[in-house]
Amino acid sequence: MPRFDLPLEDLRSYAPQVREPRDFDVFWTGGVAQARALGGAPQVRRLDSPLTGVAVHELTFPGFAGDSVLGWYLRPAGTDAPLATIVEFVGYGAGRGLPHERLAWPVAGYAYVVMDTRGQGSAWGGGGVTDDPHGAGPAVPGFTTRGIEDPADYYYRRVFIDAVRCVDAVRLLDGVDPARLVVTGISQGGGIALAVAGLRDDLAGALVDVPFCCHFERAVGLTDADPYAEIARYLAVHRDRVDQVFDTLSYMDGVSFAARASAPALFSTALLDPICPPSTVFAAYNRYAGPKDITVYPFNDHEGGGVARWPVQERFVRALLGG
Repeated sequence: MPRFDLPLEDLRSYAPQVREPRDFDVFWTGGVAQARALGGAPQVRRLDSPLTGVAVHELTFPGFAGDSVLGWYLRPAGTDAPLATIVEFVGYGAGRGLPHERLAWPVAGYAYVVMDTRGQGSAWGGGGVTDDPHGAGPAVPGFTTRGIEDPADYYYRRVFIDAVRCVDAVRLLDGVDPARLVVTGISQGGGIALAVAGLRDDLAGALVDVPFCCHFERAVGLTDADPYAEIARYLAVHRDRVDQVFDTLSYMDGVSFAARASAPALFSTALLDPICPPSTVFAAYNRYAGPKDITVYPFNDHEGGGVARWPVQERFVRALLGG
């Protein structure tokens, strides 16, 4: 994949004004408050596992509309002490997977939670188990156009509120130090982590890798890769809904969440990435209101740092939390 986006020197100063609704904060404050008002406590179930060095628990918590959302809660075996905790959100089409896929953080001494993404988990990886019981109007295959006619019905409104409620639940778990809680994610997961960072002021940090859901009006049409191309295909049929669609997406834009975030953040982008183009990542990064740094991978596609990325993140978290 050749470079197709802005030169790096231009990316470092690329900070566009995106479409942002006047009621952005009211929309999200109200949605989160509504979900919290339904109550419900997280449920944790210890599972038998051959992973003798890691205690494996299934986590269930109430998300959007009180819907049950599942995840894994993993921690080093043999300790009940409150630990620094990593909460991960997963990439597009994946689910929480299987516990043995998620060992890096708990083996390194952290408590770790991975959230299942509602309705996903059947495209790759070890699968998912959380339903999305809410209907939507006409949509193209995938998730990005489900409910896109109205921000109140849009799929990612449910997912982002699930993620906020996931952090609510994690803060209540035995063995978690709520003052040392970091969110993380890659691609879709990075976009979810960024939204959570913009909706909370109690995070110790955020790891945001090649994030999706940033600068929609540039991304849709700039790349022919999914998931953004799903929206383009929808608009190719529903020609009269362009403003309506981008109005909905304006409530979900990572650039607006970034401008409200305060937790120290480590971003990454790849200059050959056709899925989450680097200009869309820099649009959010350059607006990020908290302390921040970004790693640029000049010759990588959407894999970004790949397997070399986790050690960089762990060093960042360790320095951040004083571990």
